[in-house]
Amino acid sequence: GPSPVTVHVTGFKRFHGVADNPTEKIVRNLQSFVQKRGLPKGLVLGSCTVLEAAGQGALGPLYELLESTVHGREYGSLNQEQVILLHFGANSGSLRFALENQAVNEATFRCPDELGWKPQRVPIMSSDGSILHARQTTLPVKEISKSLQQMGYDVMPSDDAGRFVCNYVYYHSLRFAENHGIRSLFVHFPLFLAIDEEVQMQFVASLLEVLASLKLQ
Repeated sequence: GPSPVTVHVTGFKRFHGVADNPTEKIVRNLQSFVQKRGLPKGLVLGSCTVLEAAGQGALGPLYELLESTVHGREYGSLNQEQVILLHFGANSGSLRFALENQAVNEATFRCPDELGWKPQRVPIMSSDGSILHARQTTLPVKEISKSLQQMGYDVMPSDDAGRFVCNYVYYHSLRFAENHGIRSLFVHFPLFLAIDEEVQMQFVASLLEVLASLKLQ
């Protein structure tokens, strides 16, 4: 049959202007939530990690996670599993879910992150050149959005993940994913005031179903 898909999920802690980050709660509760309802066939929930809402602060745990996802694949293990890195972040100004198609090589933080860093027009990876350089996900964002819309969710594809910590983490993840033959996707969530927690948890379960159903090569 098709090779299993292992999904590693990250969310963020609170940050400036968002005292309760919905993605922190979602990611902390995800393991027990999917245990109760069961995971889609062929899908494994590899790990759930909550990152600091800070550019540099998130990188240590992020790279630990990234390295762990490919550990063992280098040693020619026969397990041809597919790996998807699934990053969740909050967009406090939004009323819907957004699947981010790309990240841009630019850190311009509108406010300091949780460690007080406030870069302006700085390349995230100087070796990638210009701050205009973008990296795209290899997952079919339009197709995934359409499936979720058909399931009744208010979700859309997006080409702008902002220039704050979300984009910063996504850029690092996409670069790593490309170098190691795995996949990465960032999803922006509204606050629970806009879409309540229960619906957001159902959304994540549905997203996992859609990812499990994709024909990944």
